[in-house]
Amino acid sequence: MSGQSSVDRVRAALVAAGVVDSITAFPAGTRTAADAAAAVGCAVAQIAKSIVFRAGAQAVVVIASGVNRVDAAKLAAVIGQKVTRADADWIREVTGFAIGGVAPLGHLTPPIVVFDRDLLGFAVVWAAAGSPSHVFALAPDVLARISGAILADIGTPA
Repeated sequence: MSGQSSVDRVRAALVAAGVVDSITAFPAGTRTAADAAAAVGCAVAQIAKSIVFRAGAQAVVVIASGVNRVDAAKLAAVIGQKVTRADADWIREVTGFAIGGVAPLGHLTPPIVVFDRDLLGFAVVWAAAGSPSHVFALAPDVLARISGAILADIGTPA
C-alpha cells in the first residue's frame, strides 16, 4: 500500500470490497461538502464527509452527512472512549490522507469508523476518494458495510 497514491489506495479498497470503481476527478476541487455537492450536482446532505478524531493513538473516522456537525459527546458514547479533534499532520500520518481528501476507506492504519445514520435516507452518497479533487458515489448502506462502520446517530444540524 505504501507505494500507491492515496486515490489508488481508495480504488484498491473499493475493488477489494467488490464495488465498481466510480472515482471521478473534479479539477475545481471537492475539498468541502459544499464544493463536492456543487461539483457532482447533488444536495450537500448527500456528501459523506469524513471527519477524523483521536481516541488515544487510534483514529476515529466519522462518515457524516455534509449538513451535519459531529457531536463529540455522542461519538464518545458510541465508541466508549474519549475523543478529541485530530490535527492535519496527525491525520495525514495515520490515515495517509490530507484534509479535504480523507476517504472512508483505504486508510494506512485501520481506524474505528462510525457512520451517520442520516446518510441512509439517500439512494446514493458521494465520498472523498483520497484527494481534494476526487470523489466516488455509492449506496450509503454499501458504504457503511464496506467501511466496517458502526451505525449511529452522531450528527447535529450545522
